[in-house]
Amino acid sequence: MSKQFKAMVVAETAVNTYQRTIQTRSTDDLPAGDLLIRVHYSSLNYKDGLSASGNKGVTRNYPHTPGIDAAGVVVESSHADFAPGDEVLVIGYDLGMNTDGGFGEYIRVPAGWAVARPEGVSLRDSMIWGTAGFTAAMSVERLVNHPITPDQGEILVTGATGGVGSVAVALLAKLGYRVVAATGKADKHDFLRELGAAEVVGREVVSDDGKRPLLKTRWAGVVDTVGGTILVNALKTTQYGGAVTCCGLVASPALDATVFPFILRGITLYGIDSVECNLAYRAHIWQKIATDYKLPNLEMLATERTLEELDPEIDLILKGQQSGRILVTMA
Repeated sequence: MSKQFKAMVVAETAVNTYQRTIQTRSTDDLPAGDLLIRVHYSSLNYKDGLSASGNKGVTRNYPHTPGIDAAGVVVESSHADFAPGDEVLVIGYDLGMNTDGGFGEYIRVPAGWAVARPEGVSLRDSMIWGTAGFTAAMSVERLVNHPITPDQGEILVTGATGGVGSVAVALLAKLGYRVVAATGKADKHDFLRELGAAEVVGREVVSDDGKRPLLKTRWAGVVDTVGGTILVNALKTTQYGGAVTCCGLVASPALDATVFPFILRGITLYGIDSVECNLAYRAHIWQKIATDYKLPNLEMLATERTLEELDPEIDLILKGQQSGRILVTMA
């Protein structure tokens, strides 16, 4: 039986002009899929900002409901792995990109996109993490498994006030690493120290744009969330045998680097993708989030908003003016 529900809808009102409104929709209009899920929480990510502003590289067709994250309860299931009443998490794949996403009270998705909520993390907490926090957990696990241990030296986190960066700072600090947080926001230094950063530096400290192929080493490892010159600088300044993770391109998708850090210092550059990683690994990371990576200061990362309050937050995330995570509640 069809259900009426509330959702954010982005429509192209004129060429290259997009409008976001909250509308009443019907579950009959949702795409085909194994699971109909009542969404309790979502979260706001940079990719949502792009989709919600008409970026055709993210979302091809409008009108559209963004939201690449969703946590909720199965209402209908045609798949043996899930039953009505099951609590599930859905992030990545095509959710919120070209498939109606979590900025609506219902989604319908393939069963292969859903992970059963692990004990130890609530639906609400899972969306404080969301795709950004999940990506941070993937990045940190790459460094831990490299392996890089806390006694090897400092870990740099770039774009540290953003969704990925702020969670990475908190998680690395919890695991005993000495974290140096890099940010261009002078008013957020106290926030980063409260998350666990041992030192906060300005963006200029980590964005040398000189042409020297190598610089004096400092970092045992790096979680880079921005790309561009800052990523190149991170490669140049990572210690022998260290590792850098890369998950963002807000500064630039270009990588104007040489091979010298790799062949003279033996460093490793790990690409982090949370969209298409396989279901088994996805479940593994969620289990880590529920146990070893559980954050005691998770709430300080969260700013809670309803669908009706979300519109200005989308503008802020596109301008790089947000800190922490925006939790979207459907209550």
